[in-house]
Amino acid sequence: MLNLRTQSFHDDNLPNNNYFQEESAYDSEAYPSYINSIEGLKFNNMTKIESGFSDYPTKFLRLAAFVKTIDVQNYGAKGDGSTDDTKALTFYKCKNLVVKDLKIQDAQQIHVSFQKCTNVQASSLTISAPEGSPNTDGMHVTNTQNIQISNCAIGTGDDCISIVNGSQNVQATDITCGPGHGISIGSLGFGNSEAYVSDVVVNGAQLSGTTNGVRIKTWQGGSGSVSNIKFKNVEMQNVKNPIIVDQNYCDQAEACIEQSSTVQVKNVVYQNIKGTSASNVAINLDCSKSSPCQGIVLQNVKLVRKGEGSVKATCNNIVNLENMGTVSPLCPQSHSQFEFVNSK
Repeated sequence: MLNLRTQSFHDDNLPNNNYFQEESAYDSEAYPSYINSIEGLKFNNMTKIESGFSDYPTKFLRLAAFVKTIDVQNYGAKGDGSTDDTKALTFYKCKNLVVKDLKIQDAQQIHVSFQKCTNVQASSLTISAPEGSPNTDGMHVTNTQNIQISNCAIGTGDDCISIVNGSQNVQATDITCGPGHGISIGSLGFGNSEAYVSDVVVNGAQLSGTTNGVRIKTWQGGSGSVSNIKFKNVEMQNVKNPIIVDQNYCDQAEACIEQSSTVQVKNVVYQNIKGTSASNVAINLDCSKSSPCQGIVLQNVKLVRKGEGSVKATCNNIVNLENMGTVSPLCPQSHSQFEFVNSK
């Protein structure tokens, strides 16, 4: 194991050496938060990374290393929650990365971000922030390929896990989520941008008291695709929108203008999903008029209303919707753009 000390630098002018260095006159030996361009990195056994403490630097530390393999133990990062550095811990362009046994608490916004990484194993992470804290995604995956996320407990004010453009071969297993906005692919296509996400498997998740369960969200006007997605073995407890595809996502003050292009959603499987819905719409597949969802499979889905009342499914603009096994609630079959296959 390397015993790393610090000197000083700014992230925009990275030295080509083996130093961990920091950007504020504080010793960063115990408080790293930014890891850049590392191959074969192991990052584990961190007791806690948290913010909200006035007796630590107001800026999260930005660190970089140019070494082959690092095993960092008993490290952490703290801030006061008011810095303009909105990510508590970022891994950027890392290869063969192992991150495990960390506790991250009360970041200003995103807690852990994997950006342009390849071959990642992230396990046994505990991430927490107040339910009302905005934009505090637990784990954010962007432009990253071959990442396995396992045995993580996440409760924040935004998405527990968000998977966005350029991400491929993402596996998330044994995830506990709540509070928060659920497990999301997107948002994608903002500002008429092109976006691609493919080959995502969420297998084994428990969501409790979240605003969404498993969600795909895209803006109108974008292009690209979300394809080959599987949500399986998921349990919902008092979740407001257990299954949702929102292709009219509009997270802004003014109304979004209807546009003719969108990110294509295709080949999505919902398998062995059960639990309770906090609203009367347990399944909401709101696909694009201009580019309907294709190849949606609902297999062994059983969602009921929390407390009294019944639930329903709202399903718009889908081609090739297949029901397998027991599915409840069922999408209505009266829409002209549906092509149904019911099988056992």
